[in-house]
Amino acid sequence: MNVFIESHRSAPAEIVLDVDTTDLPLHGKQEGRFFHGYYDNYCYLPLYIFCGDHVLCARLREANHDGAFGCLAEIEKIVAQIRIAWPEVKIVLRGDSGFCRNELMSWCEANRVDFVFGLARNQRLRKIIGAEMHEATEQWNRTGKPARVFTEFQYRTRKTRKGGWDRERRVVAKAEHIDGKENPRFVVTSLSDESRKLYEEIYCARGDMENRIKEQFSLFADRVSAETMRANQMRLYLSAMAYVLVSGLRRLGLKATELAEAQISTIRTKLLKIGARIRITVRKVWVSMASSYPWQNLYQEVWQNLRC
Repeated sequence: MNVFIESHRSAPAEIVLDVDTTDLPLHGKQEGRFFHGYYDNYCYLPLYIFCGDHVLCARLREANHDGAFGCLAEIEKIVAQIRIAWPEVKIVLRGDSGFCRNELMSWCEANRVDFVFGLARNQRLRKIIGAEMHEATEQWNRTGKPARVFTEFQYRTRKTRKGGWDRERRVVAKAEHIDGKENPRFVVTSLSDESRKLYEEIYCARGDMENRIKEQFSLFADRVSAETMRANQMRLYLSAMAYVLVSGLRRLGLKATELAEAQISTIRTKLLKIGARIRITVRKVWVSMASSYPWQNLYQEVWQNLRC
């Protein structure tokens, strides 16, 4: 968190926090081992929170919980730290339908945090956008090309028991017809942006976080083979710390180079996972690479960027 704030010394106008989960498959008898039906294996279900390419949370969890389990406690801590540094900054929380929970949305509404979450489709939602879905189908019939029609409405779940919404909220719907079939999508939000922009530019941008999660695996986040969850949480922390270092190298050392937007795995392969001869003298540590190493000029650029 401190690294994130230090890299944004001036107050940003807006901060978008992406929250998501993934599976870490288990192949032994580790503590907290449960079978997850969606992932079809025994796994852990860690919670990740990112702001852009900054990892702010990597919390190991058992797989017998809802995807949003424990996320509010982590978000509260992160938002509190952000507000200490920038009291008036606009904060937007973004996630898929696994985080569309009344408790989380109500907390956001009470604490000046905007949100945009996916909303799982159902027959009631499909019926509400029936006219728009028909329009999209007609466009597809005429052109043979994917057709999208956007609309919005106020919506509240009918369930009143725990988990049901306690108020109406704005839902943006995408009525889409593609490849000869319907493809409706819904998001619930506190934002007031125009419907198409909110879905295509704001909500869909969360896909970049999935790339950040994939990068954790190239830094061995899935090596959770220790017996206890405590030890495996430490392994997850070490992976996240390695990501912070390599991400900082990408942001600062590789700035304006051909690897400025490279994946972590590419940076490891081309810059770090290479053969070299190490020679230690009284005053220096010498790292000698082969004269045929193809990225020597890039190393020079990295050195110059970090030195400044």
